[in-house]
Amino acid sequence: QVQLVESGGGSVQTGGSLRLVCAVSGRTADIFGMGWFRQRGRGRDFLAAVEWRSGKEYYMPSVKDRFTVSRDNDKNFLYLQMDSLVPGDTGVYYCGASRLYTHASEFGYDYWGQGTQVTVSS
Repeated sequence: QVQLVESGGGSVQTGGSLRLVCAVSGRTADIFGMGWFRQRGRGRDFLAAVEWRSGKEYYMPSVKDRFTVSRDNDKNFLYLQMDSLVPGDTGVYYCGASRLYTHASEFGYDYWGQGTQVTVSS
């Protein structure tokens, strides 16, 4: 089992920044990829992912210039640096861990955190 706990959400104004943190524990040796998703209603939208060992990064094109995913796999943390935030970025942000792939679909992830709320006001 892998346990994930997100933190770092909050309320910011347009143009602000936040850094989300996902603390990873348990069987981290089982992790191949980790991703960040946003939920604003039904379903979770892919934002960014990283291969846990290699560090190779993947992004949804719409956030690539504003969001940066990174990981510290010595200390078992996943990060999402979010800059130039806009109201459309409001939602609940989740980190997920996959045992086999680095997915852009939420259905490819085996473990999820509880989510952290991000609210961007105009």
